[in-house]
Amino acid sequence: MRVESTAFKDVFILHNDVHGDQRGYFLESFNQRDFQQQTGLDTTFVQDNQSKSQYGVLRGLHWQAGEHAQAKLVRVLRGSVLDVIVDLRRDSATFGKHLSLLLTDENQQQLYVPRGFAHGFVVLSAEAEFFYKCDAFYHREAEQGIIYNDPALAINWQIPDTDIILSPKDQQLPYLATIPDKYLF
Repeated sequence: MRVESTAFKDVFILHNDVHGDQRGYFLESFNQRDFQQQTGLDTTFVQDNQSKSQYGVLRGLHWQAGEHAQAKLVRVLRGSVLDVIVDLRRDSATFGKHLSLLLTDENQQQLYVPRGFAHGFVVLSAEAEFFYKCDAFYHREAEQGIIYNDPALAINWQIPDTDIILSPKDQQLPYLATIPDKYLF
């Protein structure tokens, strides 16, 4: 595993060593010791989540607020997605800015998202299976979100807006500028 820094403090791209032969491939998707040595972060994951979605499904932009904040390690098991994070840390030089990364079953990259970020993704392939580890348990009452097309964020989701499929809940999310400070970091 090789860890690459980004312009966002404590956000890392993980590049896995994929060992392939005529049988298929093998990779070690996470190693706590190597991750800690390369990042200086001591993250303990307590919950794994997985979703399957069709082309155009956009999940996000979500986060857990307050004491239920979560760091995540995200990856694609099958297909391809555009993964997007938004910095919600008020003291950060990158507050309100976003990072986009193409995650696929071919590139086998992962994104480490620390606490203090909204997270979302849109499916670019016919279907995608998305997997993520969390360092805190989910609490429905702590769930927050930002509408995917907030003009202040100017996120290019790389598919036509008419192809985007949102849940009823995600259709009602507010703009970042209207989020009360108590839900930010």
